[in-house]
Amino acid sequence: MNKLSSLLFAVLMMASLQSFGQRKVEIRFEVDGICGMCETRIEKALLETPGVWAAEWDKASHEVFVVYKPKKVSEMDLHRAVAAVGHDTQKVKAKSDIYDALDGCCKYKDEDVVNNHK
Repeated sequence: MNKLSSLLFAVLMMASLQSFGQRKVEIRFEVDGICGMCETRIEKALLETPGVWAAEWDKASHEVFVVYKPKKVSEMDLHRAVAAVGHDTQKVKAKSDIYDALDGCCKYKDEDVVNNHK
């Protein structure tokens, strides 16, 4: 995601947050992943979590930006949702069997796979 689209995304988020009048929180945290399939999986897991309004993972920085309602979901719930689909965060590690079931191109812990994505 380039800087202009990031800025536009943030501006739209702020405008939407004010228009709804509900308290929403923005958070960024690192999520391990490597490819577009990882991006889709990470964002889908977060967006399907009740209380999450928006989620966008950046492949280059491995950082996810999430807007959520803290009355419905906690920060730890967000980390757990991502780990539940096979991606490590700084606070929750994915279970081995879930990580092992990821497609071959998504094996972000495998040095050969990482090198092939460069």
